[in-house]
Amino acid sequence: MKTYIKHFITAIILAILAIILSNVHINYKAKDKLYDNLTEIPKNRVGLVLGTSKFFDNNTINLYYKYRLEAAYSLYKNKKIEIILISGDNSTVNYNEPSAFKQDLINLGVPEEKIILDYAGFRTLDSIIRAKKIFGLDHFTIISQLFHNQRAIYLAHCHDLNVIAFNAKDVTNRYGLRTQIREYLARTKAILDIIINTQPKFLGPKINLQ
Repeated sequence: MKTYIKHFITAIILAILAIILSNVHINYKAKDKLYDNLTEIPKNRVGLVLGTSKFFDNNTINLYYKYRLEAAYSLYKNKKIEIILISGDNSTVNYNEPSAFKQDLINLGVPEEKIILDYAGFRTLDSIIRAKKIFGLDHFTIISQLFHNQRAIYLAHCHDLNVIAFNAKDVTNRYGLRTQIREYLARTKAILDIIINTQPKFLGPKINLQ
């Protein structure tokens, strides 16, 4: 019995170390490619918005969505990007992250022809790889919150992409804390995905952004 307890404790310690080291490694890989200031971020032709739901389950606005939308619009308005590629989940008829972003960007004044939708961005990994393999991009600006951008940059770097990221405003309420906790596990999974060469759920025909 003592042997089993010892193995169990060892496994827990190793798991915690893996989570901590994954977090440190991803932060290090992303540290020179993150921007908060519109005047400092270099220009890129395409900005990739990482999708999320517009509303929470209680029908209140998802601030992660709101702030990513505002960040994408600010980059476009200030001529830091020319095209907005929105990659998100459209796994059911009633759930469509990219289209929600598109309509709200149009409402803000972004021309429809400047907005491209990727309906198969089910995970951050899918969005990054599809940007390369489907949309033919080798450099672009990622748009999301800081913690998400760090993981996305790591994934892009591992797939030989030259990317930078613009940090949307973060969320600091209890939803923000819950998301940050989940992020630690997501980072460990991201490194595992690179090790085993996980590919997107769907690829499909290439789309020319010209």
